[in-house]
Amino acid sequence: MVLSMSRPQLHPRSGVYWLRKRVPADLVAVVGRREEYFSLQTRDPAEAKRRHAEELLKLEQRWAGLRAGPRTLTEREAHELAADVHDRWFAQHRDEPSAQTFWPVALGPKVFASATPLDPATIGTPAFWQLDPDHFRVQALEDWCRGYAEHECAALGLVVDAEGRLKLARAIAAAVQRASLLLARHAQGEVATTPYLAATAVPAVSVPTPASKPVTFEDLSAGWAAEKRPAAKTLYEWSRVVRQFTVFLGRTDAASVTPDDLIAWKEAMIREGRHPKTIRDAKLAPVRAILQWAVDNRRLKENPAARVSMDVKSKASESIRSFTDQEAALVLKAALAEADPVLRWVPWLCAYSGARVSEVCQLRAQDVVQVDGVWCLRFDPEAGPLKTASSERAVPLHLAVLDSGFLAFALGIPSGPLFPKLKPDVFGKRGGNGTKVLGRWVRGLGLTDERLAPNHSWRHRLKTLGRRHGLAPDLVDAITGHGRRTVADSYGEYEMSALYRELMKIPVLSLPERGEAPCVPDR
Repeated sequence: MVLSMSRPQLHPRSGVYWLRKRVPADLVAVVGRREEYFSLQTRDPAEAKRRHAEELLKLEQRWAGLRAGPRTLTEREAHELAADVHDRWFAQHRDEPSAQTFWPVALGPKVFASATPLDPATIGTPAFWQLDPDHFRVQALEDWCRGYAEHECAALGLVVDAEGRLKLARAIAAAVQRASLLLARHAQGEVATTPYLAATAVPAVSVPTPASKPVTFEDLSAGWAAEKRPAAKTLYEWSRVVRQFTVFLGRTDAASVTPDDLIAWKEAMIREGRHPKTIRDAKLAPVRAILQWAVDNRRLKENPAARVSMDVKSKASESIRSFTDQEAALVLKAALAEADPVLRWVPWLCAYSGARVSEVCQLRAQDVVQVDGVWCLRFDPEAGPLKTASSERAVPLHLAVLDSGFLAFALGIPSGPLFPKLKPDVFGKRGGNGTKVLGRWVRGLGLTDERLAPNHSWRHRLKTLGRRHGLAPDLVDAITGHGRRTVADSYGEYEMSALYRELMKIPVLSLPERGEAPCVPDR
């Protein structure tokens, strides 16, 4: 039952008013929570009541839309909805029309004019950087319009299907183009009466001095990417985050961003229910890094995001732990019975190397090599993207892996991927599909503890075993591909004989017979 009375609630510690409203029982499954709650961002009781009424109305409209289910929009309806966007855009920039530089009217006709999107497979390749610069700007404008359409639908409580959202995005592009053309004329001193200026007499003025070229996020992102040369997936994800931030701001001039803008964005994401670690590491961190690059390269005077972060309290129930001996034995025993090469070999390779699943899944036949007489796995960027520079390495094969028959399997493949049935994603990674397949399989063995990561816990386990059996920490880092801890660690070479000596300090895990508990033999 929905509470009949709802009023602003005062937070006992901060003194800020909040809205709290129980979700109707018939919408709990759709909304994904039993209660909606977020800050009204004011300590003033009167202002809290006003904001509470506005937000409550939006909430009720959204719930009504969810009950009605998705609908489409006609073009007429889309343009009617976009008319308000036109008015808001014009009103936002009418006092300083020449400062409207977010929407380039010269590119307006190209927005949504092409049905050919960017091929993700070209991201990070030479062809990617040789594309017409307008391509990226037009795509960014289209993404902005789609985001604006999503925002409008959410604000109005509309549940619109994909076709309807595209129509609204196109209508918003047309509305902003019309408003921007009108602003451009006003920037040149044309002050003819319009429906939007009927109540205001604007005196004739000389053409204002053109504003200096704004420092756009698009330019900063391109400069940062050219210097840092990030992985294609990182470039894609960070570019998407920057577009999300500019959609929230409604502008792309990085020089105009203030700490308050970042805080408002953070608070909006908190209200959306995003995980604190996601906000800190996946949203704020990319924007902060790009802005800091701009400061370091004298594009900006200061970084408004420098002191804006998110307090992430680590909970014991959320931290990843290692596989125990019993759990590791259970998984490795089950892998022996699998015919699928992925399920058969990837757990064994991860268990005795501490390698990332993505690294193992993209191994090729030519990556199983001998180095100084020791059989090794070579993690080579030519096989697929690696996380860091230190991830490029060779790791000796443990005796347990050799005894289980892996070498016969690997040498039986003349060339190409060891696991060809795992299709690479648009970034060239096979690990995405491998992670899903292995994760479901491990959970199906009854290992359901949320602190246990079906794949990444192998890396934790190797660190645990390294401490248990006295492996040299710098050699363990070299095996797992972690970065050097000190400058001294970068001196000299990590010879394969030394890596093999340390890795073989880890004993072969005894696999139990049916009904028996696993045990670990003495060294």
